[in-house]
Amino acid sequence: MSKATNKREGHPVKRQRKERTKQQGKQSGRQKSILIQQQMSSLRKSRLLLMAFSLALGAAIISQAVFMAESVQRIFVEKATLSSIMPLLGLLLTVMALRTLLTYGNGKVGLHMAARAKTNMRAKVLQNLIQASMFSALQGQTGGKVSVALDAVDEADSYFSQYMPRMMEASIIPIVILVVAFTLHANTGWILLCTAPFIPLFMILVGLQTKNKSEEKYAQLAEFSGTFLDSLQGLVTLKIFGRVNRQQQEIERSSLGYRDSTMSILKIAFTNTFMLEAIVMLSIGIVALELAIQLLVYKSMTFHTAFLLLLLVPEFYSLLKNTGTAFHSGRTSMGAIRKVEQLIGESEQRSENSQPKKDEENSSHHQFLPRSSSTKSDMPSFIELKNVRFHYAPGSFALETGHVSIKPGEKLAIVGPSGSGKTTLLSLISGLLHPTSGEVCINGRPLVQINEDDWFKQISYITQHPYIFAGTLAENITIGSGRDEPRAEIEKAAERAGLTSLIALLDKGLDTPVGEGGRGLSGGEKQRLALARAFLKKPALILFDEPTVGLDLRTEQILQRSIAALSQQATIITVAHRLYTIQQADQIWFMSDGVLADSGTHQELLERVPVYAEMVQLQRTGGIA
Repeated sequence: MSKATNKREGHPVKRQRKERTKQQGKQSGRQKSILIQQQMSSLRKSRLLLMAFSLALGAAIISQAVFMAESVQRIFVEKATLSSIMPLLGLLLTVMALRTLLTYGNGKVGLHMAARAKTNMRAKVLQNLIQASMFSALQGQTGGKVSVALDAVDEADSYFSQYMPRMMEASIIPIVILVVAFTLHANTGWILLCTAPFIPLFMILVGLQTKNKSEEKYAQLAEFSGTFLDSLQGLVTLKIFGRVNRQQQEIERSSLGYRDSTMSILKIAFTNTFMLEAIVMLSIGIVALELAIQLLVYKSMTFHTAFLLLLLVPEFYSLLKNTGTAFHSGRTSMGAIRKVEQLIGESEQRSENSQPKKDEENSSHHQFLPRSSSTKSDMPSFIELKNVRFHYAPGSFALETGHVSIKPGEKLAIVGPSGSGKTTLLSLISGLLHPTSGEVCINGRPLVQINEDDWFKQISYITQHPYIFAGTLAENITIGSGRDEPRAEIEKAAERAGLTSLIALLDKGLDTPVGEGGRGLSGGEKQRLALARAFLKKPALILFDEPTVGLDLRTEQILQRSIAALSQQATIITVAHRLYTIQQADQIWFMSDGVLADSGTHQELLERVPVYAEMVQLQRTGGIA
C-alpha cells in the first residue's frame, strides 16, 4: 500500500517528478515517438485519404470565396437582378454543401484513425502485460497500469482525430490560399507569408510546455489510481487498524496533485487560445488596412479582388488557428502516449533481463515442455541453490542460503520463526523473485536462463490465500491447466481435492458461479479449489506456502490427504507452520533471521537445533511457536 506522506514531504517529491518529466520531455524532443511511428505506418491509407479530402476541401474553400465575391459584385456593384444570379447562387450553395461534406469526411477519417490507433495501442499494452515475465508483472502498482491501459490510451484519441486531420489541412490548404493571394495581389501574399510563422512558432513554444505538463499529469493520475486501488483492496485492514483517516488524506493529496496538473494544462490552453486569437485578429487587421488603402486611396484594385482576398484571409488564419488548438491537444496526447511507451518499455526491459537468450532457449526448451504424464522422469531432475543472497533494498532484510539442493520427488519442508524468510525463499525457488547474487539452478541451468513459460507450466504455487476469479467453479479449476480439459477430468480433480461434498450441495454443481476473490467460499474451500487446479495440471513441482494456517482440524486433514496424493507424482516444497504436519518430510530446512541455518530430517534437527526442538515442544503442549 502507498505510504502516506504529509504536505512537507510532498514538495520534494513533486520537484523530483517535475525534473523527471522535464528530462523525459528533452529525450522525447530528440526522437519521435516510436509508438506513433508504428501507428502512422499502419494508417497509411487513411493518411492518403486525408490528403485527398484536404486538397478537395482547399478547392472548395477557394471556389466558395470566388462565388461569394462574384455574387456580391453583381448584386451590390453591378445591380444585377436576383433572377440573373440564381445559377450563381445555386453553385455557391452546392460548393458550401460540398465543403461541409468534405469537412465531415475529414472528421470521420480522423475518428476512424483514432479508433483504430487506440485499439492497436491498447492491444499492444495488454499483450505486453500478458507476455511480460512474472518478475516484471509484480513490479509497480496495479492501479497505475490500469490507468495507463485505459485513461492514457483514451487520451491519445485527440492526436489522431484532431491533430492529424488539422495538420494535414494546414500543410495543404494555406499553401493553396497563399498561391491564390500572390496571384491576385502580391502585397497581401507577403503579409500572409510574414505573419503566418508567428502562429506555428507560438504553437511549438506552448506545445512543448503542454507535453511536459501532460506527462506530469499522467504521472499524477497513475499515482492517484494506484493509491485509490490500494486503499479499496485494503479497506478492511485500514478500518481494523484505524488508518482510514490517514489514507483518506493520502488520497486527497494525490487527487489535489492530479487536479493541479490538470488545471495547469487548462491554463496553458486558455493562454494559447487568447494569444492565437490576438495574433489572428492583428494579422487580419493589417491585411484589411492594406486592401482598404489600395482600394480607396490608390484605387489600384477592383472591389471584386479586394473582397475575394478579404474572404480568403480569415480562412487562411482560421486554418492556422485551428491547427494551433489541435496542436495543443496533440501535445497533450503525446504526453499520454509517452506514458504508454514508458509502461511498454519498462515491461519489455524487465522481461529481457529475466528471459534467456535465444540460443539458451533453444538448448533448454525441450527440458520444460508440458507434461503428458505424471512419471518421475518428467520432473525437473535437480534443484540447486548456489549461495543465493537476496535483499529487497540495500540495508533491508537479507536472505542467505549457502549451497543446498532438492532431489526430484523429494518432500521438502521450510520452517522457522515468523519473519525468518520462508516465503521469500519459496519465491526465489519459484522464480517470482530473482537473487541479488548466487543462482537458483534447475538441471544445472540457472533459472533466469530458462524459458519462463515452460518453467511455469511445470509448477503450481499454492499460497495461504489463493486467488479465485469471478466465474464458475469449473472455470476456476481449469485456469491452472492452460488448455481445454474434458469434463470428466475436471470432476476427477475436484473429487481428489475433496470438493465432492461441496459440489453435491450446489444446485449447479461445478457450474456454480463464485464472486471475485472467492466471495461465497470459506478459506478451506478456496484451498481445496487451488488443490484441484494442481490435480488437473499435474505439475512436476508444487510449492505450498503454509496452506493449512487458520483452518479447522477437519478441513486441515482433508487438505493433508489431498497434498499427500499430490506428492506421489511431484516434488513438494512446503512452508510449514504446524510442524507435526511435516515430520515425515525427506528434508527440512530451518530458517533463522534470513539465513538457512541447518537442514536435515525431523529427528536430526531435533538433536542439532535447539530452537527447532523448542518450537516442536511448544506446539505439542499447545503453546504458540
